[in-house]
Amino acid sequence: MIGNYKISVIIPVINEEKNLPTLLLNLQRKLDVEFIFVDGGSNDNTVNLIKNAGFKIILSPILRRSYQMNLGAKQAQSNILLFLHGDTILSNNYDETIINILEKNNFVAGAFKLKIDSQKPIFRVIETLVNWRSQYLLLPYGDQGIFIKKEIFESIKGYQDLAIMEDFDLIKRLKKKGKIYIANASVTTSARRWEKLGIFKTTLINQLVILGYYLKIKPEKLALFYRQIK
Repeated sequence: MIGNYKISVIIPVINEEKNLPTLLLNLQRKLDVEFIFVDGGSNDNTVNLIKNAGFKIILSPILRRSYQMNLGAKQAQSNILLFLHGDTILSNNYDETIINILEKNNFVAGAFKLKIDSQKPIFRVIETLVNWRSQYLLLPYGDQGIFIKKEIFESIKGYQDLAIMEDFDLIKRLKKKGKIYIANASVTTSARRWEKLGIFKTTLINQLVILGYYLKIKPEKLALFYRQIK
């Protein structure tokens, strides 16, 4: 615990055995922080890897990230929640970074800058664009590690139980209540989807899903489109 704050890191996972060894090694540097994995029904070695590493894991009856994160938040014992994707790595001093932001004026939530785990120069361009959007439009996405006081999270009834765009929806609702802060520190996320589908195609798909959200297309249809291509 730092001061009056303790952090619960909530990590929804599904079939993440390839990324977990790196993630688990990173998390073990912060054993004073509560870690809650929420598995959505993995059929690989994900659950065993988490158990063998000594971390808490909840088995969710529903495979849906919004549901999994809400489930983890309900069982969190800390007053700060950090939602982290299963393919994203935290910086060494992420806990201190979060605590330093919590008392800033009109704080409601925060997120980290984004780094992508690839040496290809094009990813530096993507990082720059993502971080510009986050800093100036105050629209961080879930792969940037969203953190929030538990009391604020509960006051807005957590994530809406959406099939997709749950992080986008959460931030839009939070912006009506106060300020979103972007930390100077970064989290590092996997480049796997960009490398699998290609940068142009991945970016196009993401923008189409956002457009569909604004056009009020049902999240289930957007999720089906996103995952069929994925």
